[in-house]
Amino acid sequence: MPKMAREMSAVEVRRLAKPGFHAVGGVPGLLLQVTDTGSKSWVLRTMVGNRRRGFGLGGFPEISLSVARDKARELREKIRQGIDPIAEKQAARAALIAAQSKAKTFEEIAADVIAKKQRESRNPKHAQQWANTLERYAFPTLGGLPVSEIQMGHVVETLKPIWESKTETATRVRQRIEAVMSLAIARGYRTDANPATWSLLKNELPAAAKIKKTKHYPALPWRQVSAFIAALQDQEGTAALALEFLILTASRSGEVRNAAWDEIDFDARVWVVPGHKMKGGREHCVPLCPRALKVLRSVQGRDADLVFPGSRGGPMSDGTLKAVIKRMHDKRVKAEQPGWIDPKYDRVATPHGFRSSFKDWAREMTGYADEVSELALAHVNTDATRAAYARGELLDKRRRLMKDWEVFCSSPIQEPGDNVVSIREVRA
Repeated sequence: MPKMAREMSAVEVRRLAKPGFHAVGGVPGLLLQVTDTGSKSWVLRTMVGNRRRGFGLGGFPEISLSVARDKARELREKIRQGIDPIAEKQAARAALIAAQSKAKTFEEIAADVIAKKQRESRNPKHAQQWANTLERYAFPTLGGLPVSEIQMGHVVETLKPIWESKTETATRVRQRIEAVMSLAIARGYRTDANPATWSLLKNELPAAAKIKKTKHYPALPWRQVSAFIAALQDQEGTAALALEFLILTASRSGEVRNAAWDEIDFDARVWVVPGHKMKGGREHCVPLCPRALKVLRSVQGRDADLVFPGSRGGPMSDGTLKAVIKRMHDKRVKAEQPGWIDPKYDRVATPHGFRSSFKDWAREMTGYADEVSELALAHVNTDATRAAYARGELLDKRRRLMKDWEVFCSSPIQEPGDNVVSIREVRA
């Protein structure tokens, strides 16, 4: 048995000033450590199993002599019962960390997902859409909830108010909630299954494809396209050229407005649109007809990067292209001529609507397989037949199709009621 130190009084302990360890008595192994700077703290040195350990009990005088002796007695009693106080403390700390991890909220995890999207995305607008939709639609219900406690009912409560009225937005919100919950699971903050997967939610929500309202873009009847282009070529400015290029390539507005010179191969007469600029996320090759190439050469040198830059630098807006059509329409109406109207919706045609004009012309006036025009429009392939065609992209056939489209677009002006000769008849 170790020799018991004399039990010091509180006054004696306060007077200890020599650097080192001083036994204060009352509890075997209880020491007051005095540093070279004069600071003092309590230490209990004792055997734990077959190892000598030191336990810090706090600083002096914050921890008084009597409190230090009580703490030392409690530790020695645990050791006598076979409990390792250090291991116990480590286990308690690990449990606390685990509890704090499970308490991570949906909003905290979402912030990490959004930050990752911002690093990955070459389009800042896309990353911002993630932040905006989650903040507006998900955070009010899910934001403050620990990810470990979110159930399918919470997700349904979030989506139900917008599922039928804003179906496309709601499906994106669901996918983004699923991504946040997937990260929570991957990091160990949640052990239950992801409550935002469609395999679960389809039991509570109707299929989006069955309730989604199709958005129709006013389109000019295909018979009037050549007349429109003739009028368009009288317009000045980069926007008018961009719109003509859009029509000749049957492309989407965003693809044309964001087109870069390094995507254009003049020798191969191809415009290769990278996947991140495409709606379907896949690279798309667009064969360029002679007139489209002429349009490109007419704007060379205006900007080092963008083919059709905006007036203030950067890409022009979709509204700029729409404004060209609106000005042309207003001019026709002022001259008491029929405007550039989609008769089905009685609204002015839109840039996107020319894709519909192209599709209608291809179906009615050419003998090309439907898959050829579908690939020209970069529509997603949804069945095995189209997937088989897509493997080769039918670039040669699409090149002939786009050349025929150019011929039609530059043909004598066609107005409603004119007898239009089809490509099939010309080739016959």
